[in-house]
Amino acid sequence: MKKLTYLLTVGAFMLTACSPSMDKPESTEVLKPIAFQEVQLQDSFWLPRLKTQKEVLVPFALEKVRPAMDNLRKTGNYLKGIKDELPFPHRFVASDLYKVMEGAAYLLTLEKDPVLEQRMDSIINLIADAQQPDGYLYEAHETGVSKYHEHWGGGGMGDKPYSFVVHSHELYNMGHMYEAAVAYYQATGKDKWLKIAEKSARHINHVFFEGDPNYNNGKPVNQAPGHEEIELALVKLYRATGDTLYLNMAKRFIDIRGVTYQPNGEGVMAPSYAQQHLPVREQREAVGHAVRAAYLYSGMADVMAQTGDTTLAPALDSIWTNIVDTRMHITGGLGAVHGIEGFGPEYVLPNKEAYNETCAAVGNVLFNYRMFLAEKDAKYIDVAEVALYNNVLAGVNLDGNRFFYVNPLEAEGSNESGQGAVGRSPWFGTACCPSNLARLVPQVSGMMYAHTSDEIYCTLYAGNKTTIPLAEGAVRIEQQTNYPYDETIRFRITPEKGEQTFAMRFRIPTWTGAQFVPGDLYDYADNLSASYSLTLNGKRISAAVHKGFVTLYRTWKANDEVTLHLPMPVHYSTAIEQVKDDHGRLCVTRGPLVYCAEAVDNEAPVSSYYISPSESALVKRETIGKLKGIDFVEVPAQSVAEGYGTETRLTMIPYYAWDNRGDDAMIVWLSGSPEVAKAK
Repeated sequence: MKKLTYLLTVGAFMLTACSPSMDKPESTEVLKPIAFQEVQLQDSFWLPRLKTQKEVLVPFALEKVRPAMDNLRKTGNYLKGIKDELPFPHRFVASDLYKVMEGAAYLLTLEKDPVLEQRMDSIINLIADAQQPDGYLYEAHETGVSKYHEHWGGGGMGDKPYSFVVHSHELYNMGHMYEAAVAYYQATGKDKWLKIAEKSARHINHVFFEGDPNYNNGKPVNQAPGHEEIELALVKLYRATGDTLYLNMAKRFIDIRGVTYQPNGEGVMAPSYAQQHLPVREQREAVGHAVRAAYLYSGMADVMAQTGDTTLAPALDSIWTNIVDTRMHITGGLGAVHGIEGFGPEYVLPNKEAYNETCAAVGNVLFNYRMFLAEKDAKYIDVAEVALYNNVLAGVNLDGNRFFYVNPLEAEGSNESGQGAVGRSPWFGTACCPSNLARLVPQVSGMMYAHTSDEIYCTLYAGNKTTIPLAEGAVRIEQQTNYPYDETIRFRITPEKGEQTFAMRFRIPTWTGAQFVPGDLYDYADNLSASYSLTLNGKRISAAVHKGFVTLYRTWKANDEVTLHLPMPVHYSTAIEQVKDDHGRLCVTRGPLVYCAEAVDNEAPVSSYYISPSESALVKRETIGKLKGIDFVEVPAQSVAEGYGTETRLTMIPYYAWDNRGDDAMIVWLSGSPEVAKAK
């Protein structure tokens, strides 16, 4: 009822205040994102992270994936008849290399780096040498070492190419290679790797959908991969080259999923594990391995947007609703259940035992951004933003060299249990998470704007400048803000022709309303409210919100200025009754950020504190130490620990910044009463 009342009140105000000349009907054109290399970051939040990635994370990760390079070199030598050791058998180590290279490609747009570019070119030469003349590329099968790979009864790779598509990762690896090749082409203009990717894609199309006498006895394989990824990668390849073959391939892999093949077993061979239990258009709930699922849904949204195939919409809309209404942590984390790294039953969202793989949060960002491109609704950006600023960024420390695979919402520290907290790792045997971080963070600039022929959508906010090509002429935009900590975003808009009529659409995030993130799971428990404001050249403007955007449709002139103010009070959220793990608990947020209490900042054990919604929360920007420049929040609190029962203040930091000052105790969902705190 609270949410409905808020919406009716805002709606009534907007209807009376709206000027018709400020609005414009939504275009039916396909939205085009402004690519990463076209947006120059100038902010204090993302730009330093990119520099850390370039100076620390990517060089560090490239060293960690050196074994994958060695495998490529050994495979190339094998194909040339050069005596060398054989590669070690592994299903997906190559994908980690490709993801790190994708991240490196994005970072080449920050500044010229001949050394990094030369290193990339040398690795690309290894890839070219390891690819068979017909386009096939999978080191273990090319060299015959797959027979030494014991996994799931010896069937981890199959005994020959494409004989165990459900788990071999042959197509998954190629998907990540395609994405990286496209990124390198966009960043440098060099097309050698792009041609390698196209050769692979044409080979896969021939083998899977036409038939090749050298594979599967000449019969088309006609099976969707067990680990999705190639679907969305093929769409990227299509957009980079304009070749509709790749778009048609993506659609075909989606169309045959759960139709031509369904596994019959349990665990990783269960039909639902890789979303093969039903044809995709009949699926209505998020099930199985969360990363695979998110990649599938991303590919489906891409295909829907690019082909106009709206028969995918009912499934996508239902699955998205199922996620945000029943299966998503407030941090944007997906896949709460260990074991299958996936979705559990509805409303099972544990805190200390949460899985929330970093890769799943990356997938959540990719899925929701693509849903926005397909449906032009800001609610998808709102979910992507929450997943990005919270679960994704928590996956890597501020120094860029230690990582989380699992992202719990509560952790014990050595000062409480003697066992230490979860702790970050410098790498993992399965290194999908750090390599995914290497490639996602540099992509963020490519998610900030999208356009049609006469509309510009402003989606993620950060200091930057770009030029957007509209039908009547290019438009320069400069954005200034210290988001996500400061409330004001300023835009300077300049049509290159001097004057031009078009629509600017600005996102009004869900967290400015009655809840932190879309869906039925979480609502604000406090009564704090403050309306956003919009000014044009210093004059306040009232504009209706439609699908999460306010629109200014007018004739723009050089250096027109728009200021968007998004108030960021400290909010307290509750979860709905069905989420048993959050009964009687409160989550503190500000703007798009979830906050947590960490032991290093507080005297009593953090799990002993209890709080209630308060208007006296304080926001303080840290000026020293590892968390310099980050906004801390202090909220009134009490503790049930002996000797700490008096009124005090609990210090909280953004969730993404925890475990940067040692492995310590942490909690997101704080007790709302002494009874709940004592029950811990």
